Amino acid sequence: MSTSPDSAYTSHTSREIASQPDCWRRAAASVTGHRGILPRPGERVAVIGCGTSWFMALAYAELREQAGQGETDAFAASLFPVGRRYDRIVALTRSGTTTEVLDLLAKLRGQAPVTAVTADAGTPVAEFADGVVELAYADEQSVVQTRFATTALALLRAHLESQGPLPRGVRPIAQAAADAERAVAAPLPEEMCAAEQITFLGDGWAYGLALEAGLKMREAAGAWTEAYPAMEYRHGPISIAGPGRGTWVFGPAPYGLAVDVARTGVAYLAESGSAAGDVDPLADLVRAQRLAVHVAGARGLDPDRPRALSRSVVLAGEHA
Repeated sequence: MSTSPDSAYTSHTSREIASQPDCWRRAAASVTGHRGILPRPGERVAVIGCGTSWFMALAYAELREQAGQGETDAFAASLFPVGRRYDRIVALTRSGTTTEVLDLLAKLRGQAPVTAVTADAGTPVAEFADGVVELAYADEQSVVQTRFATTALALLRAHLESQGPLPRGVRPIAQAAADAERAVAAPLPEEMCAAEQITFLGDGWAYGLALEAGLKMREAAGAWTEAYPAMEYRHGPISIAGPGRGTWVFGPAPYGLAVDVARTGVAYLAESGSAAGDVDPLADLVRAQRLAVHVAGARGLDPDRPRALSRSVVLAGEHA
């Protein structure tokens, strides 16, 4: 069974989630205007970010390498190996003010061209960038990131698509946006709405999306979630699976996983055979975002103002 309960709770977050298909299309249409500052085929690229932006960086790095467009690494800004050389640095930062990102870019000044993807080109990140992609239309009022992050990934996916064949099984961004429209309206899976714990899984580029789904549930709803590469699930994490809990797979599930998971009694949701049917993993993330808003509402929480979080992490005495 399934339900569509998130309509009962109105929030900036829920409205921003619903706007994602249009944001993705707008990002894809803008690609030609950014070609001079986005990674070129053959460049060795590092993509950095914090939190949600780091997870989008992980997804993009895997997609770019799979597409054969060049070696691509993704790092949390605080963990970047400063002595390693790259042809281009791509910084993903909604606010443009995150301390770890700005401190790292200051250290890297002059080492490689820096492209910043941000919601506000008037913020300090522009001072450290050789080129800026501003996604102001995808900015958010909510502290919890949804549409900015996915729009940044949609932009980078569309750029890959414009430069050569996509990896096998990866859909054009136009199809992903169509899938997202259905995900915005589709009923939420009732078993996941009721689950006391959910583990999100994904292989390849979808692993970053699984990490992000888990983060959204923790941020918006204070929920107990975990995320792993899908093939790693049977190497320990499956031990917490059981009745009343959930396992959600982004993208195709590894062979035999459904059978192994079924033995635990956990609720299982995967691309094949799910209520949503065959769906782009980025569009499936939209459903997980909606689930986070629903669970927050059911718990009496405001998804726009998560506990202990702010829009940007700016450390005292550092960049303002």
